[in-house]
Amino acid sequence: MRLAGIYAFAAGVALLPVLIPNNYFVTVVGASAGLHVILAVGLNLLMGYAGQISLGHAAFFGMGAYASAILTTRFGWPGLLAMAAGLLAAGVIAWLLARPILRLRGHYLAMATLGFGIIAHVIMVQATHWTGGPDGLAGIPPLDLVGWRIDGDLPWYGVIMAAMLLALWLSLNLVDSQVGRALRAVHGSEFAAQMMGIDIGRAKTQVFVVSALFAAFAGSLFAHQQAFVSPDSFSLIVSVELVTMVVLGGMASTFGAACGAIALTLLNEWLVVFEDYEMLIHGALLMTVMIFLPQGLFVGLSQGGRRLWAMVRLKP
Repeated sequence: MRLAGIYAFAAGVALLPVLIPNNYFVTVVGASAGLHVILAVGLNLLMGYAGQISLGHAAFFGMGAYASAILTTRFGWPGLLAMAAGLLAAGVIAWLLARPILRLRGHYLAMATLGFGIIAHVIMVQATHWTGGPDGLAGIPPLDLVGWRIDGDLPWYGVIMAAMLLALWLSLNLVDSQVGRALRAVHGSEFAAQMMGIDIGRAKTQVFVVSALFAAFAGSLFAHQQAFVSPDSFSLIVSVELVTMVVLGGMASTFGAACGAIALTLLNEWLVVFEDYEMLIHGALLMTVMIFLPQGLFVGLSQGGRRLWAMVRLKP
């Protein structure tokens, strides 16, 4: 089932440029959806499987992006080396934050991660010497993969889609591993998990770091693809959008989070004329899904489809 899902995504990635001749829709919107899938799948590990909410996930997205931007433009580092440095920085910061923050629960945890996201965004705006401030940082060179210079919309579409499939595969394997089982136990009951011998603090820290690495990886790809970064791309609104993607598709479902990311990316593109009401639309959508499909669109509709199929098969 899991491999079938990855094969289906891979088939969709390969067929999209053939079925839809609109180059902008495929290479720009499609690449944006792929980055959102990486972000949502990583956040889903933290929220859906471990049950730990984060309203500051855009901060790690920004860390990866600004690490690649600053190290390549200011110091002339190769793109892959700058990406590795960004992943290392995000992982270390996530590890340092995890122990104190993840001791909190519920709305206390949400407020703590929100505060972290706000602090990170303020640094991006105020550290003008390094980040370019509100005007952003331009001139980021294309990524060079072992002699292959990724330049142009279609090559970037292929690279981001490959990264998306890799993120799906890694997430599915992590969920099926011993770590994934420990996370589900922690989500179900921390007390029961502790009685079973699970190190709750370690499990939470691990998934927080992994989730941050997914976000930083997407951020680095984003920086090289756009050749420009600014604080607006990593604001609180982006963190709220990521949470909406996970909830919309269905928490504790890797493919649900991926479908939620794609759906919300397309929705934002179609509703671009209502940009001033973006947060209002996201809030209304989130409320509607939580009321009528609390498991999320993907999970709820798939369960409904299975029930309907079972009823049809039982009919004489």
